[in-house]
Amino acid sequence: MAINSVGANAATTVASTAVNPNGILGKDDFLKLLLLELKYQDPTSPMDSEKILTQTSQLAALESSENTNKSLATLSASLAASMQYSTISAIGKIADTGSNAVVFEQGSATNFEVYYPTNAISGSVNVLDVNGSIVQTIPIDPLTKGVQPFSSNRTNDKGDNVATGTYYIESNYVYDNFESR
Repeated sequence: MAINSVGANAATTVASTAVNPNGILGKDDFLKLLLLELKYQDPTSPMDSEKILTQTSQLAALESSENTNKSLATLSASLAASMQYSTISAIGKIADTGSNAVVFEQGSATNFEVYYPTNAISGSVNVLDVNGSIVQTIPIDPLTKGVQPFSSNRTNDKGDNVATGTYYIESNYVYDNFESR
């Protein structure tokens, strides 16, 4: 009888190696082992109930861990797909930096752009100092909607050079249906 037992164990080992080539036990494997252990236990010396509870709790922890890993993998794949679509949706859009500041540097003209959501018939672009006082006014001719480039030669309306520093841009204009913005 000992020979059959060894032969059965050898066959089981070969079968489990073929089915589970990495040797990793999953929750079903633990449950099978626990049931086999209960099935073949010695009736005169039954298994300790604390041992059964420990193995059962380990099985529950393993199952919970596997479920968490599956959920995280699904979430990760979903986030990766979502990030691709959000990047694609930004194509052709205009980003608002939330700032209308430009820096005037000594000895050079300052170039900047202003976005117009509609066609502008007339108006002006004002360069303001940190106190909100108008330093320079740049008149605008009719403009089409979109981003329009402007340049300041760092002089105020009187022709005097302005100091190097941060200035702010605002635009007042009349658009197509003659309302001022």
